[in-house]
Amino acid sequence: MSSFRSEPILWIHVAGLATLPIFLPLCLLFLAVGDRSLPIWLELFVVAAIGVIPLLWMQLRRPFYIFALLGVAKKPETLSEPQRKILCLVNTKLNRLLAVFGAVLSVAILGLLYQATPLVANIAGLLPQWRGLALLFAGLFFLASNLFLQIPLSVARILVTKETEFATLEPLSLEKIKQDFTILGVRVNQILPQLTGKVKTEE
Repeated sequence: MSSFRSEPILWIHVAGLATLPIFLPLCLLFLAVGDRSLPIWLELFVVAAIGVIPLLWMQLRRPFYIFALLGVAKKPETLSEPQRKILCLVNTKLNRLLAVFGAVLSVAILGLLYQATPLVANIAGLLPQWRGLALLFAGLFFLASNLFLQIPLSVARILVTKETEFATLEPLSLEKIKQDFTILGVRVNQILPQLTGKVKTEE
């Protein structure tokens, strides 16, 4: 029997961390656009409110349904028993603590980005100097970066689970999955190709 850690969607979500070097520099760039007319703390609050609060609220109330990718989500009724067990590990107190940790880490990173804005001032000067719009874009890119931090943190907790602990879990019911998780995207029967095939034997 293959380990639950061989579930491809888990590793795809972990690989999402690789997008942070894309979204964070874009956030930095837009933080450097325009002249600051508001207090620094207020601008930081605006960007953090856009980029952190919605995701943190989601992860604390109804966590992201991890069997979703690029605007499509696997129908809960098509999940296998191991996949429904995996979801048991997502909606836990430990994962909520990880979500809070991720939010605090994101805000700390935002503060560092704000201090680094002079480094990209020349490039930012090539863009339209509309401070309000720039802060909105900075918030959206910060939201994207926070998303690709929060989900891998949630998945990391799954990957460190012991096989013996996983074996004792009760699969979540279809009703609980629909009630307890935020399912985003068009629902489909399958989002990844099957990696297993029939083994031919010779008689």
